[in-house]
Amino acid sequence: MPIKLHLVFQDRVGIVADLSRRIADRMFNIVAMEVDRVADLAHVYVEAENRQAEGASPDLALALADIPGLLTSRAIETLPQEEQAQRLRVVLDNIANWVIAVDTRGRVTTINKVACTILGLDHDEALGRDLRDLNLGDATILESLSGRISTDVKKTLVTNSGRFQYFATCRPIRDGGGHIIGAVEIAKDMQEIRMLARSISEPAQISFSDIVGQNQAINNLIGYAQLIAATDSIVCIRGASGTGKELFARAMHTASRRPGPFVPINCAALPEQLLESELFGYVGGAFTGGLKDGKPGLFEVAGEGTVFLDEIGDMPLPSQAKILRVMQDHCVRRIGGSREIPIQARIITATNRNLEKMVEDGGFRQDLYYRINVLPIHIPPLQERPGDIALLAEHFLFTLASRMGRPAKSIAAQGLAKLRAHHWPGNVRELKNVVDRAAILCTEDVIDERFIILAHELGDRIPGQLLPSPKSEPGQPLKSQVDRLEKEILESTLKRSKSVRQAALSLGLSHTALLNKIKRHGLHVTRPLRIE
Repeated sequence: MPIKLHLVFQDRVGIVADLSRRIADRMFNIVAMEVDRVADLAHVYVEAENRQAEGASPDLALALADIPGLLTSRAIETLPQEEQAQRLRVVLDNIANWVIAVDTRGRVTTINKVACTILGLDHDEALGRDLRDLNLGDATILESLSGRISTDVKKTLVTNSGRFQYFATCRPIRDGGGHIIGAVEIAKDMQEIRMLARSISEPAQISFSDIVGQNQAINNLIGYAQLIAATDSIVCIRGASGTGKELFARAMHTASRRPGPFVPINCAALPEQLLESELFGYVGGAFTGGLKDGKPGLFEVAGEGTVFLDEIGDMPLPSQAKILRVMQDHCVRRIGGSREIPIQARIITATNRNLEKMVEDGGFRQDLYYRINVLPIHIPPLQERPGDIALLAEHFLFTLASRMGRPAKSIAAQGLAKLRAHHWPGNVRELKNVVDRAAILCTEDVIDERFIILAHELGDRIPGQLLPSPKSEPGQPLKSQVDRLEKEILESTLKRSKSVRQAALSLGLSHTALLNKIKRHGLHVTRPLRIE
């Protein structure tokens, strides 16, 4: 039975020699010894085995007690390096990639649980074996013993447990002096990479972590939505088009952990008769062209899930009355039917309309307004959160790159400045379109300002091309030609900016300097423009 001791000495020359001699004199073999010097103390960790016959084992700690300089002695369960090795093994066994390391002779020194499972080997059986005997079909890792680095090499391995396709990265292992003492291979399952990329670019479930933004208003809104997500109360999400109302609705559905599906319907996209048949369903023979056996409505399809009524402000008044009854009685009646069908789905509504004004004008039922306005959520437009523009752009670039299987691009400083200067009437949806278009058109890794094509610029030039050079006017002084070009630029910038301050920012001018130029050129703004 091995004995493990932790001995603390007053540091001096010859401690290891004295300790080794005393252990050997007591008929013990030293299995392992570690020395750690801290200040003027020497911490010695030793593991020894008794070579004498069983039952004749002396007390090793007592036998070492009179070694000069020994301060304390105690038995321990594991040596520091042994404990470190166990921790490393736990870490390696809990990662999804396979890991194999070899020494300079190609013998396995480290192998994790994933690799053992694929190769059909026991961990202890694999350690010490020559890598060439493991039938890997490829020994790229051995090439790293000469210093070669291989990154994401596509490989295929056929074992008794099946066919394994992976991307392998092999690197040499060097000691403190830079000498190669082994090599390591880390392999990533190709199928898992595909699934991960798909989950990022086309997530099956949207969560609140998918809502990108550092703006305090957005963070407060997420906290509020998380708080009410698990309730059964009706929620009304308000916000301009393109702000992400459905994204919030899907995140709330996911957070609610409701067992049924998320069922969205755009109330503005369907005529009244079709809208009611979609929502409530119909019985067989209810109308010409219907299915013989009838059709369940979306409230029935949703089960215990969530029905998302998008653009509820555009719902016709007759349909509003029927939706109100569903919300009050929690049951539906199919078109042409007489049976009341109970529903358990949670209802989330959304609109970009001013419901209060619609109630005043008689375009929206007052009782329905109060029914859906129990827990309102107001999503701020993108122009109120300019600090999130760069973060959102980076997110869209990463998502597009994952979907297309390409490295993610970045946007140059001038391009980001142009994005921040725009007033974004289409909100986050418009920003996504602009960023996606730029990433597709730009062939470089960094997207410059030429490829940031805003909606009002699409008809001005071929995307990604420079603006045509101004034609010179022979016989005209240079100053007058420069003034004319400056005036054209000012007119174009003011036309697409919502304020003088925003125009000055996009032109790289101070607010005062731009006002002086407007005055000097005698420019007249054709629409209200805030001075700010």
